[in-house]
Amino acid sequence: MEEMIAFCGIVCTECPGFIATQKDSDEERRRVAELWSKMYNTEIKPADVNCDGCLTTSGRLIDYCRICEIRKCALEKGVKNCAYCSEYICEKLSTWFEKAPNAKATLEEIRKSL
Repeated sequence: MEEMIAFCGIVCTECPGFIATQKDSDEERRRVAELWSKMYNTEIKPADVNCDGCLTTSGRLIDYCRICEIRKCALEKGVKNCAYCSEYICEKLSTWFEKAPNAKATLEEIRKSL
C-alpha cells in the first residue's frame, strides 16, 4: 500500500483505524475502538472506526477528521499537506505538534525535499 500522509503529518496508512477499515475487519475495529476509548477517555464504538484517510473527499472519515481545523484549512488552500503551505508552521500546527511530535517530523522531512 502506498504511504498516505495526512494534512497534519500523521501517516494515515500506519493508523490502526485506517488499517482496520482497509482490511474491513470488525475484529480490528473492535480492538481499535477499545484502545482509543481508553486513550481518549471517551466511548468509541467499533462502528465509528471507519476511515479511508484524511485526504479523501468522498470516502469514510473518523468523526474528528470531519471537524478538524487543520484538514479544513488545507482543503481550502488546496495543498497536498501542510508541509506545502506558505504559512507553515501556523498556530494550529504548533498546538497539534505538542500532541503529535512524529507528525512534525514527517512534515519536516517533506519540507526538506521541497
